[in-house]
Amino acid sequence: MNKHSQKFYLTGHAGKMECLLDEPEGAPGSAPRGIALVAHPHPLYGGTMENKVAQTLARAFVGLGYVTARFNFRGVGESEGTYDDGRGEVDDMQVMYEHMTEQYPGLPVALTGFSFGTFVQAQLQQRLEAQGRPAERLVLVGTAAGKWPMPPVPADTILIHGELDDTITLQQVFDWARPLDIPVTVIPGADHFFHRKLVHIKNLVAQLWRRDI
Repeated sequence: MNKHSQKFYLTGHAGKMECLLDEPEGAPGSAPRGIALVAHPHPLYGGTMENKVAQTLARAFVGLGYVTARFNFRGVGESEGTYDDGRGEVDDMQVMYEHMTEQYPGLPVALTGFSFGTFVQAQLQQRLEAQGRPAERLVLVGTAAGKWPMPPVPADTILIHGELDDTITLQQVFDWARPLDIPVTVIPGADHFFHRKLVHIKNLVAQLWRRDI
């Protein structure tokens, strides 16, 4: 856990959710520019909110001035319940969404995730669109195309993938992104977990995010 992260707990549909909050540094009393919700990789394969890519995404959004929240999916760490094949995980992410928008009313919300977390966030975005309150923008890293039935995402979604990813191949991501006409930013030499390449993720998010913030 980052020394600046604050642990808190929410009650999800399966019980306790173990969560972390990271706030941007700024002048005392200054408001954040937005809210960012981070989703971690697959809970049955070692994925936690402490995953290095999830941490990197949290740091990237804190650097952009966003108050950032993440939590352990069901059955991970102190979070109660058991893995629910993506359905319950989306429900719990919406619990986090409702909590954060109540705590920080009126701020835009960014959804970001890694691997399995991209499926969760894309599903949540569909729900929010149906409710007439879509997220501001998505950042998907190691998008789970071909592994999960990824729904369409907005045209301004930032997609980042590793050239050498053999868990979710670049071809699978291209095949999913092509009909959506969304560019894919490829990090040369990066594997699925972006070993030694995490700094590129942080820099790319900063560069590709809306320049008017």
